[in-house]
Amino acid sequence: MPRQKKPGKSEAIAATVAGAAADDGLGARLRVLRTGRGLSLRALAERSGVTAGALSLIENGKNSPSVSTLKKVLSALELTLADFFTGGQADREVACVVVPGSRLVNVASGRGLQYLSLPGPRDGRVIQVMHEVYSPGADTGPELYSHVGEEAGFCVSGTIEVTVDGRAEVLKPGDAFYFSSNLPHRWRNIGGTTARMISACTPPSF
Repeated sequence: MPRQKKPGKSEAIAATVAGAAADDGLGARLRVLRTGRGLSLRALAERSGVTAGALSLIENGKNSPSVSTLKKVLSALELTLADFFTGGQADREVACVVVPGSRLVNVASGRGLQYLSLPGPRDGRVIQVMHEVYSPGADTGPELYSHVGEEAGFCVSGTIEVTVDGRAEVLKPGDAFYFSSNLPHRWRNIGGTTARMISACTPPSF
């Protein structure tokens, strides 16, 4: 009988993360990833630019991180949002032209946000398309964030305020946007109804 290959460290961490995701939520997943890499809270704080106190609150489920904060932490752990919310497991199915909505992956943290993205690894892709959903009052956090590349898209419904490099503008249904995502930016639903956008960024960064 052939000897069964033992899972590597990265596979073991991914499996543990998936279990934590089912049981305890976002904070527990981050703790598993941090400790699996042998990092203390202070070490991760130095790498990410997020204070150790804030990281502790997130890991203990006492605070929900904004999109920008979670991106900083995951970047320090050498992960993307998609890696994090799928447990690091790549989609092994045969590629299809049409992807049912039920298979889209939400790569946003809480606070009334959904960033519905294509499943599977982003390696080899040069563009990322998302269906973004913002509940009334939802935003990407008080701090602006940036990443390499360009972003474009349009507002489908609701009213979205986008701030780019300190300048705030408002998107209404049918309006489009384009900017260099190297510039600090944030998003906020300033209306009283759910807002939806279709966006694309290149290279993929979520």
